[in-house]
Amino acid sequence: MEPKDYIVSKIEGEYAYLKEIGNESAEEIFIALFLLPMGIDVGTKLHYEMLEYTVI
Repeated sequence: MEPKDYIVSKIEGEYAYLKEIGNESAEEIFIALFLLPMGIDVGTKLHYEMLEYTVI
């Protein structure tokens, strides 16, 4: 999978909803919070590469 940038659009329970930056037609994805860096919140920008999310 190629590198992508996301923004956290909402957090519900143990899941975060991510929207791909720069691709308005992409659907939101949801991912378990334990797979994301600690301390994220709505509006946090993330970079996904090599099966790892990092805060940008």
